[in-house]
Amino acid sequence: MYKAPLQDRYRRRLNYLRVSVTDRCNLRCVYCVPRETIPRMSHLEILRYEEILRIIRIGVSLGITKIRITGGEPLVRKDLLPFLEQLTHLEGLTDIALTTNGVLLQDYLKPLQAAGIKRLNISLDSLRRDRFAELTGSDHFDRVWAAIEAAHGMGFNPIKLNVVAMRDINDDEFHDIAALTRTLPYHVRFIEYMPMGNPNLPGDPYMSNDEVRQRLEQTDILEPVPRSGNDGPAQRFRYPGAPGEVGFISPLSHHFCDSCNRLRPTAGGKLRTCLL
Repeated sequence: MYKAPLQDRYRRRLNYLRVSVTDRCNLRCVYCVPRETIPRMSHLEILRYEEILRIIRIGVSLGITKIRITGGEPLVRKDLLPFLEQLTHLEGLTDIALTTNGVLLQDYLKPLQAAGIKRLNISLDSLRRDRFAELTGSDHFDRVWAAIEAAHGMGFNPIKLNVVAMRDINDDEFHDIAALTRTLPYHVRFIEYMPMGNPNLPGDPYMSNDEVRQRLEQTDILEPVPRSGNDGPAQRFRYPGAPGEVGFISPLSHHFCDSCNRLRPTAGGKLRTCLL
């Protein structure tokens, strides 16, 4: 066990690793992929699973309790499942989740569950098939939605649906997406668009989560949800009597740098303190 909590020089308690296992992705989301080509890392530049596990073990010895496996798209990396099985058997971790775009998820649900993964974060910026194709570059909405429903039926919990809020792009769907939480135990997370790099988007799609919340509350009030010790930066709410949650992650309108609790090991072995 660690003898003292892991803190940075700003006295922030660090207990969360967001671990990228690959830089590859099978989608080309317009707010993520720049107009110019991103050079891919070679196989030799990517950390081996053994190296990633060593980093995580060191982190756990220093007080890390929460892990998110990300990419790129983690499910495109070969032999991910044996790695996850080893990860879920590490003592000291209380929260292990997989972040995915959902395209390959349905074929992996049973082995993921067998490996010990219970929590899923799934990107879903639209409930419209045509718009999903425009935003991601692939007509895979039906596959992603089928995977979400299958995961719910198998007992994965929580299932978090991450929505990048973009003005004049998907803002007409916010009510419909949030309404999923009225009848289903999904955790919808509205994430402010972050203007990084050179994305394939016209105009300025940024809108604050204050505005998103105001729009949602035109039909019904959102009640605060008590925070837990492992919570990230999301402000959590739910509709009265709803089984699910509506959350807001607001890196631009409500800076949460002072309470950030995460480190980001990259697929190439860099250790980042911030997405930026």
